Amino acid sequence: MLLKVIIFCSFSLFVCEREMGTDSINGAVQEETIKAFSTTDHHKQHLDAGALFVLKSKGSWWHSGYHLTTSIVAPSLLSLPYAFASLGWTAGVLSLVIGAIVTFYSYNLISLVLEHHAELGHRHLRFRDMAYDVLGPRWSRYYVGPIQFTACYGTVVGFHLLGGQCLKAIYVLWNSDGTMKLYEFVVIFGVFMLILAQIPSFHSLRYMNLVSLVLCLFYSASAAAASIYIGNSSKGPHKNYSLSSNDETRIFGIFNAMAIISTTFGNGIIPEIQATLAPPTKGKMFKGLCICYAVIIVTFLSVSVSGYWAFGNKASALVLSNFIDHDGNPLVPRWFIMMINIFTILQLSAVSAVYLQPTNEVLERVFADPTRSEFSARNVIPRAISRSISVILATTIAAMLPFFGDINAMIGAFGFLPLDFVLPVVLYNLTFKPSKQSPLFWLNSSIAVIFSAVGVIAAVAALRQISLDAKTYKLFANV
Repeated sequence: MLLKVIIFCSFSLFVCEREMGTDSINGAVQEETIKAFSTTDHHKQHLDAGALFVLKSKGSWWHSGYHLTTSIVAPSLLSLPYAFASLGWTAGVLSLVIGAIVTFYSYNLISLVLEHHAELGHRHLRFRDMAYDVLGPRWSRYYVGPIQFTACYGTVVGFHLLGGQCLKAIYVLWNSDGTMKLYEFVVIFGVFMLILAQIPSFHSLRYMNLVSLVLCLFYSASAAAASIYIGNSSKGPHKNYSLSSNDETRIFGIFNAMAIISTTFGNGIIPEIQATLAPPTKGKMFKGLCICYAVIIVTFLSVSVSGYWAFGNKASALVLSNFIDHDGNPLVPRWFIMMINIFTILQLSAVSAVYLQPTNEVLERVFADPTRSEFSARNVIPRAISRSISVILATTIAAMLPFFGDINAMIGAFGFLPLDFVLPVVLYNLTFKPSKQSPLFWLNSSIAVIFSAVGVIAAVAALRQISLDAKTYKLFANV
């Protein structure tokens, strides 16, 4: 049913009615003061605490590039060789190229829609604000808002688990007889995130995200170098690039791999990132995206190609796991594996902080008082408590469900595929209403239809894989 509705939307066969009453605060142009500001139609509108305190519009296009790179070029790219193992060389590289082209195109479409509404005097600061204005309140409240929140918070959970796995890898390298369990390392990472979660606004993350950009280049280059070294050594595994002989396993594996790739390219927070830009915003996001995709080309291709070349269909859900053999012996120097894991952990913390922003914004909106100072006791205490509970919950879920690859695929299928591949073209068609005879209309409609179908099948494949793995895993398992 959902697929039919999305296709229906993409062909622009319904007309969205704008509901611009006093609730239009969600699409307001942000200023540093809470009092009021004038839009093009001279209405006085006020910002809620989430927009005022979390989504401050002070950044430059360079800052947007840092935010975009951190949100997309994350350690989930270390799962790309695993995705290639289900696709093979041709389909793997082709899927990667298509994912890059379509998401770059889609993210620019979202930016154009946001710029268009800003020029009309209604700047949207959140994805659900844009959906409210273009699709209507029900789509915003019951579809776009929930899947964005689920995708972003699910990403935080997945990266808590990955942070724990990296910490455990370092521990095992230097103390192979140690007794600490995976969930204990997840908790350690969670404690670190408790501190970072208190950073007040998205804009405040700009310099940390610059460091994150450098770190992703470091660990991607290191992972590629390690893969090439192992692939050329006698200790490396026998290279086998054949796909599964079982038709069912092969087909579901293909769609599971597509879900992983979509998660790797996933963002889901383009409007929130654009909200951090100081007005006027026109053209700034395109420059930021160019920075981001320059990094994507270097990191994604180097890790996926080198990892799959070295390990073939034995590539693990996280390629770092392939750097240690079945007997626990490192295939590259211990210090090198430790260095890669440290780079990964540090960048994971930055990425997790970015994907906590939609949650932080909602919490701030509910518990903070926009008429009081951002750093008053009235606002600081609820902020600290609510954000801490959010991180504790994510840490608990991550410790309970230790299968990162499967979580990665599920988040991609249910969240990032509709948010980043389908909705942008639908929103563009409904906003600008290109002629139904134009190539642009049919290109956008085709993208919506194809990736809606891929999303449904990938969701089924992800759920199937989780059900299969659930037979071998248990809560708080030490894997």
